[in-house]
Amino acid sequence: MSILSTEQVGHSFNDKWLFKGLTFGLQKGDRTALVGINGTGKSTLLKILAGKINPLEGAVVKARDIRIGYLEQDPDFSNLSKVNDFIYNDENEIQQLVLKYETLLNQVNPDKKEFEQVMEEMTIKEAWTYDDNLKTILNRLGITNLSQDISSLSGGQKKRLSLAKLLIDDPDVYILDEPTNHLDIETIEWLEKLLTTGQKTVLLVTHDRYFLDNVCTDIRELHQQAFYAYKGNYSYFLEKKAEREISENSTLEKNRNLLKKELEWMRRQPQARGTKSKSRINAFYDLEEKTKTQNNNAAVELSIKVSRQGSKILEIHNATKSFNQKTIIPSFTYTFKKGDRIGLAGKNGSGKSTLLNLITQQIEPDNGKIIPGETTVYGYYKQGGLNFKSNQRVIDIVKEVAEYITMAKGETITASQLLTHFLFPPEKQFGFVENLSGGEKKRLQLMRVLMQNPNFLILDEPTNDLDIDTLNVLENFLISFPGVLILVSHDRYLIDKLVDQLFIIEPNQPIKIYNGNYSDYRYEEELAKKSQKTTKPQIVAVKEEKNKTKISFKEQKEFNDLEKEIVDLENLLKTKTQALNKTDNHIELISIADEIKELNNKLAIKSERWLELGELI
Repeated sequence: MSILSTEQVGHSFNDKWLFKGLTFGLQKGDRTALVGINGTGKSTLLKILAGKINPLEGAVVKARDIRIGYLEQDPDFSNLSKVNDFIYNDENEIQQLVLKYETLLNQVNPDKKEFEQVMEEMTIKEAWTYDDNLKTILNRLGITNLSQDISSLSGGQKKRLSLAKLLIDDPDVYILDEPTNHLDIETIEWLEKLLTTGQKTVLLVTHDRYFLDNVCTDIRELHQQAFYAYKGNYSYFLEKKAEREISENSTLEKNRNLLKKELEWMRRQPQARGTKSKSRINAFYDLEEKTKTQNNNAAVELSIKVSRQGSKILEIHNATKSFNQKTIIPSFTYTFKKGDRIGLAGKNGSGKSTLLNLITQQIEPDNGKIIPGETTVYGYYKQGGLNFKSNQRVIDIVKEVAEYITMAKGETITASQLLTHFLFPPEKQFGFVENLSGGEKKRLQLMRVLMQNPNFLILDEPTNDLDIDTLNVLENFLISFPGVLILVSHDRYLIDKLVDQLFIIEPNQPIKIYNGNYSDYRYEEELAKKSQKTTKPQIVAVKEEKNKTKISFKEQKEFNDLEKEIVDLENLLKTKTQALNKTDNHIELISIADEIKELNNKLAIKSERWLELGELI
């Protein structure tokens, strides 16, 4: 039974239908990805399902009392001042209790009686575990200053704050629009585990193909106002989509041949409609429209001339960079070679963008030298996005760079023709940039970078908001790109496919150069961790019964020991609570409160294990 569904939903934008007659449902435990090229209405459909906008046609049906969490591409924080205001919900009793505890804890001289009451209530309502979970999510997403003004946060920080709030609230349905944007790879892997733990219901739009494979159980494709369903992960979807397209191409060819015959019949007949078969005439127009629709299956074309590259490309000699007396880039030396394909790996804030700005000479090193070759032409695609004025049209953005562009084979085309290659038809070329979707703006930004015919290409998170079809075309272009490539991306699939060397950047550490891609690096890391854990030899006797009905001696002993440990913990809690009642020292008060919190957590874990073993016995 569906807990969230659409019935014949349709919506249009700028007098163009994005989709019509869409009907589908989400059942509890479904983890569904919505895919399709930019501009097909994926984000619009998510907003309709989340109740942010109403469809022009059809309806959304929800199960009773269902809670929906929605992560949008650009979160709205209007009427909110501090991070705290957003995280803690006035209507959530547990959250308000945790907030009260944190407020008292941070006071210089908290009211002792009130502090004791709050702590007792935290224990009764099992809020200690909730508090730990809340802090884990916030720390994982890099949100540490809860009193910070939301207005001072960057776009990436706001997106992570919005994601943190959604994960803390743990809704019945997760609706996520590009959840991996602005996350580093380690955090993405953590999010994958979180979303696949328990029977969570998830509907998401993402370009991250590893994330799709690891999280989603089925795919829904929006294509030319229609909906296609695929039960399986992204790899299965690609296989079945290819089969569908082969079938469609075969049907298209048959329709074209039939259309030619019908067109000849239409021309031969007298002009008066009454002398012709109305049903056949209507069938002709239907066939003509169907053929036009099927034929409109264009893809982005990437074919840009690359500037000649000399023997000297770029040399970095002992370059360092610090900000506010904090070292971001320790002394680094590297000489770039022809064909270098380098990925930058490191957590958010580790210094990746600083290194890129040094390489492109947008900032100067504090020490050392950076010497580019005479023929080096940079193409720098930045995270910040496309800069434009509200009254600028798409064609104007392109003409700012050049009116004519040289392609790979030497031919020269106009800015308008290049826009067509990048799937911007005439009606979009003369439309305002602000009306483009997020993915279309990114595609336009990428086009402007490639127009400069670079031979040293730097892509800083190029996959954000690009549709998967465009990503596949970009990958094919980059595979054959003859110049130097530096790639910063949280898209593990893209890094694995395109780079053969990593610069690993960690705070207060020299930049490490690793030969291999990201999967190679993580595999070696895991091996190293395992070898550290198995330094002591262990002898393990393995004997399994097919139908186990009794617990082992070891489990029986654990059960008996837990009974005693639980009693000891409860007695210790009583002692600590009595000590809390006797002290007036603020520092000692906080110390004892932390100990009580830790004891409550241990007691909860041991009690849960004791219950598990009790059920087996």
